[in-house]
Amino acid sequence: MSLTVWDPFHDMEKLLDKYSRTSRKSLAKSDDRALEVGDWMPIVDIDETADAFNIRAELPGVHKEDISVSVDNNVLTIKGEKKQEKKDRKHHRTECTYGSFVRSFTLPQSVNADGIHAKYHHGTLNLRIPKAEEVKPKQIEVKVD
Repeated sequence: MSLTVWDPFHDMEKLLDKYSRTSRKSLAKSDDRALEVGDWMPIVDIDETADAFNIRAELPGVHKEDISVSVDNNVLTIKGEKKQEKKDRKHHRTECTYGSFVRSFTLPQSVNADGIHAKYHHGTLNLRIPKAEEVKPKQIEVKVD
């Protein structure tokens, strides 16, 4: 007869992992448009300057070739996958997120979607979305006669 150490939380952790890490790739209906759902969601910062909107998405561990950015029907979508390295070893804990991700943002009508610029560096995706020319405030000089 062999003795084993009982961990009362082991089964609970396995159950939580099962439900939090399962593949949630599905299509959800919302306003007659299908929205894709990923396994995880990257965090973003969005700010605005006088001439553009800027989006900064944190994508640690994601390779540049596994990221796509698209604009369709005035919706900007950042999509990709963080792949887990397959190694022949026993895992005791996996807390990092892996799998597909999707983030979508409705763009204002006042942007120039053709001028979007994307740059990826050290796990951070930076998008610059320029405002359309007619939206930028114009300063008109008033002359006094």
